[in-house]
Amino acid sequence: YFGKIQDKDDEYYSEFPIVVCGLDSVEARRWINAMLFRISEMPQQQVFMIDGGTEGFKGQARVITFKKSACYECSLGMTTAPVTFPMCTIANTPRLPEHCIEWASVLHWPKEFPNKKLDGDDPEHIKWLVEQASARAKEFNITGVTYTLTQGVVKNIIPAIASTNAIVAAACANEAFKLATGSALAMENYMQYTGDVGVHTFTFGLGKIDNCAVCSVEGVVVEAKAESTLGELVERLKKMEFLQIKQTPSVSIGDRTLYMRAPPVLESQTRPNLDARLDSFMSSCEYLSVIDSVELKVTVKFADAEV
Repeated sequence: YFGKIQDKDDEYYSEFPIVVCGLDSVEARRWINAMLFRISEMPQQQVFMIDGGTEGFKGQARVITFKKSACYECSLGMTTAPVTFPMCTIANTPRLPEHCIEWASVLHWPKEFPNKKLDGDDPEHIKWLVEQASARAKEFNITGVTYTLTQGVVKNIIPAIASTNAIVAAACANEAFKLATGSALAMENYMQYTGDVGVHTFTFGLGKIDNCAVCSVEGVVVEAKAESTLGELVERLKKMEFLQIKQTPSVSIGDRTLYMRAPPVLESQTRPNLDARLDSFMSSCEYLSVIDSVELKVTVKFADAEV
């Protein structure tokens, strides 16, 4: 099978007691984590998630036993933030080829193509950036602007190191073998490899967090006024950085859909609900399902309400 992991449903993933992930993004890992947790909630279902990832000379492997150990969402705070450069440096005093590339992509592209989104996978877009960044680099006596570097900066690509990949892949395979055969206890539950400071690994137990939006009982608990609207609550959730909500999410309560962001017909039909008061469709301490790239659990507690 070749395709997007999101194209398969619960029935497909429930066939596998062990799922080994070698995914290339946080979004993909969050999605499969939420999917497998939902399956683990079904009667007589136990699924293990083995996840591995590398970043240059650093890597990690982990075993997630749902409802027992921390899930992927619990550890979002440990993810490495993308490298960013000060805007003043990019605009006025570039010192590195990366500064020139950022200038071309962040400042110059929107000015030249205000209605066109930059596509890091489009060769013509990258070639244009290389030309503009090279010209700026020449102006400031900077060398090193290349096609590969330009695409790497635009897509935040970190070069793969074969030795790191081999170590992490071996760790994942070893854990899968132990779980499948029962020949040894599985790792408990997170291993980090730090090849940038030496040939060294360390393993530790990563604990669940009480307000995990996926695996905790209540999810994220938000206090709000009963008279505030669903739209106001959604805007608050979008500002909570740890939830990583990138656009207005779909929202439901139980079997009732409150807001559906797509397709356009359903979006227009449910949009009036964004102006509805919270106490018109829910009680204090009920939870909402908030769906962006993954399904998140948000418990809403009315301010001053008695529990």
